[in-house]
Amino acid sequence: MTVLLLQKAFDMKILICGGDGQLGSDCVQVLQETHEVFALTLNELDITSSSDVDKVIGKYVPDIILNCAAYTAVDACETEREPAWKVNVEGPKNLASWVTKYSGLLIHISSDYVFDGRKKPPEPYVEDDEPNPLSYYGRTKLEGEVAVMQTTDQYIILRPAWLYGIHGRNFLKTILKIALGNPDKKLKVVNDQFGSPTWSYRLALQIAELIEKNGRGTYHATAEGHCTWYELADHFLGKMGVPHSLIPCTSEEYPTPAIRPGNSILENKRLKKADINVMKDWSHDVDQFVSDFQEQLLNEAMKTRP
Repeated sequence: MTVLLLQKAFDMKILICGGDGQLGSDCVQVLQETHEVFALTLNELDITSSSDVDKVIGKYVPDIILNCAAYTAVDACETEREPAWKVNVEGPKNLASWVTKYSGLLIHISSDYVFDGRKKPPEPYVEDDEPNPLSYYGRTKLEGEVAVMQTTDQYIILRPAWLYGIHGRNFLKTILKIALGNPDKKLKVVNDQFGSPTWSYRLALQIAELIEKNGRGTYHATAEGHCTWYELADHFLGKMGVPHSLIPCTSEEYPTPAIRPGNSILENKRLKKADINVMKDWSHDVDQFVSDFQEQLLNEAMKTRP
């Protein structure tokens, strides 16, 4: 009985913005085991509207606001600048303002794109390295961090990288769909950008640990180890048992509207210092992801093929 009462005392009311997205969905699954969780979709809560934030969040009065809502279309951000700024900068500021007025904690998800990636791989970026975004998306994510820090001191900012999961769209699902659609086609995949592919479910577990251990401030939260997009695609398709023909190429051979960092390797320095790092090697998590969802991934890819 004593154990149950102690456990109950740790339960908190957590409101997740973007609760139906890739990360938000996994956070719901993980956090609802020990907390009271309310997952709101973008239609249910417009974080870019301060009045909507006050009205909607006021109904729940959460102990923690977890912001998984973001404008993540990196290339589209180059032209859709106003909506990107509203969601990625004004949104987090509105949530931080609510925390300032009514108390609580804001957990905000940022990005590896706040860095320029000019360090020579495999040298990683740590939390106190100077940000210098190359793209408009990266700029909005950095300004979102600044807005949070200037508005409240009760925050956790997390910088993941190369997120993938079973919900929503991501690189692994895209490459699987292409490979299944035309297995004989030689597909060029960038081999000079380095990062740490991070499973959204593992990040949700890390968020749970930070909540339990009362973390504060800015943390890097990515998988251990690193690879290129080409190495990731080859490893994933191999584990999926899908025939494929990949050709490594340079970023110059695969131009995009937004400039990507050449080095997105982040070191979880603060998590490790606090002895609360739960992240595992990227290949371990990709293998586990395939083991858990292989059939679902294949079925989904076959249904959405052109």
